[in-house]
Amino acid sequence: MKNENQKQEHTNSYYAATVNEATNYPVLEGARSADVCVVGAGFTGVATALTLAERGFSVALVEANRVGWGASGRNGGQLINGISGLARIAKRRGSGYDAMLWELKWRGNDIIHERVAKYGIECDLKSGFVEVATKPRHTACFDDLVAERERHDFPFRYEVWDRETTRLNLGTNAFHGGFVCYRDGHLHPLNLCIGQARAAHTLGVQVFEQSPVTGLEHGARPRVRTASGYVDADTVVLAGNAYGLFEPKHLSNLVFPAGSYVIATEPLSDAVANEINPRDVAVCDTNEVVDYYRLSADKRLLYGGACNYSGRDPASIKSFIRPRMLKIYPQLQDVRIDFEWGGKIGIVLNRIPAVGRINGNVYYCQGYSGHGVNATHVMGEIMADAIGGTMERYDLFADIGHFRIPGSQWLGNQLIALGMLYYKIKDRL
Repeated sequence: MKNENQKQEHTNSYYAATVNEATNYPVLEGARSADVCVVGAGFTGVATALTLAERGFSVALVEANRVGWGASGRNGGQLINGISGLARIAKRRGSGYDAMLWELKWRGNDIIHERVAKYGIECDLKSGFVEVATKPRHTACFDDLVAERERHDFPFRYEVWDRETTRLNLGTNAFHGGFVCYRDGHLHPLNLCIGQARAAHTLGVQVFEQSPVTGLEHGARPRVRTASGYVDADTVVLAGNAYGLFEPKHLSNLVFPAGSYVIATEPLSDAVANEINPRDVAVCDTNEVVDYYRLSADKRLLYGGACNYSGRDPASIKSFIRPRMLKIYPQLQDVRIDFEWGGKIGIVLNRIPAVGRINGNVYYCQGYSGHGVNATHVMGEIMADAIGGTMERYDLFADIGHFRIPGSQWLGNQLIALGMLYYKIKDRL
């Protein structure tokens, strides 16, 4: 892994500035032992560790930086059903798996709601997410969303908004309609991640921060090494996008980083907040290259998007994202931008998370292609299932053949950037 990604504090985001608890878990030193060693304390790692602890396993959780340091702690905070690539899996598996795949779509939402209640996690969890049509033809997909819910007797509230209803509920003429689901919603992702890590620690999980893994030794009991210690475990879980260096044969060129960027305004007045989002829902458009936004608990507008596949971050995130926000809400022209930040999301070419096992006792799970809040929690449970010997849901993902772009990571990103240019042009037509 690259040195610049190691032993760093959180980025200067709105989330880091409003965190409930600044974590300070110890550095891994000396010899440790556990049933399972989980590498990476983002959502996947924390969810896996907590699920395993709830099931009676002894767990060590090893993080290079801080809990939630990466995409898990700096994303848009939108809790949206589904796992990227499920439609491809459904096509491959056939109709016999419809019920299981439908349950998987919503399982992450269920886990998060259950854990917020069970462990008293304060993460500003709110109901309501609306997908908005940027073109008239995009509204056709809303009929499919309704039909899907009717077919599965969906028990939660949902609505289709026409253009006028969308204008009233979102304070903009930019959209042609919307589909809102109140089982989806939004939250403070860093507080959710840290809250679950605290719950796991309370259940006995050994949590280590500022402990970059330097090597992985395979064997009957694999050894996870850091600069000052190691963990011996029956099973290892590589829970994140940064570990291809350890297993180049299995993980190299599977996942490619894409930059995603967010700005946060100053707190808005009640009048302005009620004008642009009186329902307090999360919003995402229907473009191939999406923009997304929501109000924070203190009524800031958090606006993000403009996914960048080139590998180069913009010189000014604010200058990059603010014009996109003003295109939707020109009335915010004079509103101050208090925070700007970015991060990397892991993109898999076929959009199906890369899940597998190496030498029988080293599992990996990575690449949510921008749909991670829900999917990571599902995958944490699937990892725990597999370690406990229940393979049914794991097998849905584990034998998927993933295409790799040969050559350097740089070449891979340039090819992906070229492909995304096509979608950007398509969005504009």
